Amino acid sequence: MARAEDGFLGRLNPDMCVVTAAAGGARAGCLVGFASQCSIQPPRYAVWLSKANRTYRVARAAHCLAVHLLTSDQRALAERFGGRTGDETDKFADLAWARGPGGAVVLGDVAAWFVGGIVHRVDGGDHVGFVLDPMEWGEGRPGALMRLSDAAGIEAGHPAD
Repeated sequence: MARAEDGFLGRLNPDMCVVTAAAGGARAGCLVGFASQCSIQPPRYAVWLSKANRTYRVARAAHCLAVHLLTSDQRALAERFGGRTGDETDKFADLAWARGPGGAVVLGDVAAWFVGGIVHRVDGGDHVGFVLDPMEWGEGRPGALMRLSDAAGIEAGHPAD
């Protein structure tokens, strides 16, 4: 049975991104579809992380997060960060990445990225919003951005509650 909100929410097709976190010697990352610029002045961006996944647990202790835009042809990378749990696998194995500001993990070969300092955390239900103050930006591969419709069929790798 269709839910009433599906008439609105089902039509959305947001950009997908990979959010990475590092704290206490741990690193984590996940595929995120809930993210948006949330202020023009000062510039701010919000990403929403599921309380069920390891990235959220690492991000709670982090000072910075890195947000990466993928191109539509990077489904394998989206599946790595969206369809696996960091509790069971090292998502960063065999990937190009570097340390960014605040120890953030910055992936190589993505469309664009930024590292932002965490200025607020907002409980939104099953997700927590991290409001970020962008500190450093970078660009990489050209191409159309990955959207929710491009990531269709990737089942969440984290355990369900």
